[in-house]
Amino acid sequence: MSSKREMKKILAEELDLMPSLKLAVIGHVEWVTFLDVDNIPKPGIISHANRQLEEPAGGGALVAVKMASIKKNEVHFFTSLGKDNLGEKSFARLNELGVKLNVAWRDLPTRKGISLVDSHGDRAITVIGERLEPKGSDSLPWNTLKTFDAVFITAGDSKAITYAREAKKVLATPRVDPQEFIASGIEIDALIGSGLDPYEIKRFDQFLPKPKIVIKTEGKKGGEIIPGGRFNSVKLNVPIKDSYGCGDCFAAGVTTGYAANWSLNRSIHLGTEWGAINSTFFGPYK
Repeated sequence: MSSKREMKKILAEELDLMPSLKLAVIGHVEWVTFLDVDNIPKPGIISHANRQLEEPAGGGALVAVKMASIKKNEVHFFTSLGKDNLGEKSFARLNELGVKLNVAWRDLPTRKGISLVDSHGDRAITVIGERLEPKGSDSLPWNTLKTFDAVFITAGDSKAITYAREAKKVLATPRVDPQEFIASGIEIDALIGSGLDPYEIKRFDQFLPKPKIVIKTEGKKGGEIIPGGRFNSVKLNVPIKDSYGCGDCFAAGVTTGYAANWSLNRSIHLGTEWGAINSTFFGPYK
């Protein structure tokens, strides 16, 4: 079991050895209100939040910000936002966090979400509204993806996915509609998702052609690589404060390692380190 300080030191040393990379995310944004509560509310009970935080989050935004947190990496985020106040605030904040945005603006509201985290770090999420997704027909610089080391996909249509395949490595979450991958006909390098989430579990086998690698995460238990077997999580000697986004940070780490041509096991270990550190503070970013 490592201390947070030791983990950060090891992580910094690993990243110093990593080459400069050009990375991209194709995906979605949700404007999320994070509430720190004593317990997840039960029917008929009035609960109170101890603190509140609002950030542009969701899988696409979080993976992009996490990968961009390495200063040597240039991360482009192909996304869609509503032409509303939350869309403008999301754009400004993500730009502040170091992401290079390519946005398809919609005459629709930006999706919102609420994340409740209890005293044990467990969270419950509710999303509100339609998920806005970038499409290959949007006037975005899709042709530039052929110059990228890796692309991670959390949302998008078959045409956007086809553009993504021009990059050296392509990874995705099972929350992307499998039918869009089937329509694109492309094979992805890795599919990364939760082995505990029923929604994602039922989608793993729906991707055709089958991904080269499937990685199923199981929180503190680590997870499973198919083919490849089990892997362990990283355990820290500090309490978990918020589990929101740990899986996305894991995916960001694996994608970055893959882009740098690290081995699969080394890339997964980087993902487990990032996921563990992300659980040690409240909210998605620090």
